Amino acid sequence: MSDRRIKVFHAVAKHLSFTKAAEVLFMSQPAVTFQIRQLEEQLDARLFDRTSRGIALTPAGAVTLEYAERMLAMSNELKTRIKEMSGCISGQLLIGASTTYADLLIPQVLAEFKSRYPAVVPRLIVANTDTVQARLLDRSLSMGFIEGESEQPALETEPCCDAELYLVCPPWHELARESSVTAESLARHSYVSREAGSGTRCAVDRYLQDCGFSPGVLQVVIEASCPDAVKALVSVGVGFSIMSSSSVAREVKLGELCRIPLSPRLVRPLSIVYPKERMHSRLINSFRSFAKERIASMRLAEEIERIPDRQPAARTTTTNVRNGARAAAPLAPRS
Repeated sequence: MSDRRIKVFHAVAKHLSFTKAAEVLFMSQPAVTFQIRQLEEQLDARLFDRTSRGIALTPAGAVTLEYAERMLAMSNELKTRIKEMSGCISGQLLIGASTTYADLLIPQVLAEFKSRYPAVVPRLIVANTDTVQARLLDRSLSMGFIEGESEQPALETEPCCDAELYLVCPPWHELARESSVTAESLARHSYVSREAGSGTRCAVDRYLQDCGFSPGVLQVVIEASCPDAVKALVSVGVGFSIMSSSSVAREVKLGELCRIPLSPRLVRPLSIVYPKERMHSRLINSFRSFAKERIASMRLAEEIERIPDRQPAARTTTTNVRNGARAAAPLAPRS
């Protein structure tokens, strides 16, 4: 199957426009149309539905797109491996990151890595933890950065550092007066939740279960799929939320939001994940080592900066609850 046809199909499928694909590929529109027609004949299937309002992928087109992304990723990986034989680290770097990572850590790490290796072309895909893992499994990403640890048997997990989650609310909220907040107290107030599939939501659900509560005890008034939306909703009084310290550092410094530790504390790992049983290029291995070291140092610097406002109690993970820490009585039956 022609690599050129796959690239043309991928461009058309991503933009859902023959005109836009032609512009991106520096081709004429008739040439793009010809390549798609040739691919459809080769596969003996119609890949796009053409209507007066535009085009859409057919079921066969959707399947072809999945395989096209894998084929292009493997093609890029092959080119990278061959280039590395000359001793040069270069090529396309396909990285996926959950929103917490992407907003706060990965841009700086990618910029520094790009500065060190100018021939590298990074491509960052931002999605929630479940989506990043799905893209790794279908080989459209080389490496992912997620909250928590992967439970996918086909993915390798390397914890990078720990991150503590805090209750976040406006300064005038009732909970803002507390020095720490128990799981039992969370159930008494309106809550702004992340969406299903988010690493933060999984961590909060697990934390409540470890404390003897069903996640259903939270009074969820709205769900949001990105940290900025959550912060905006919290700041206008829709409810409190639970977020990483890094996510609200600026707002806390400006006095727009308050950050209160949970009791027991909620600490989760931030992890690097990548496919098992797969040969990794020198580029991927170099970036993994660089990112792990750089992110850990950035988190350490943040912890040192935050020492004055930390609680004096010892650091606690949710496992302390299972190992003897006292938990409040359940407000609802366990799920």
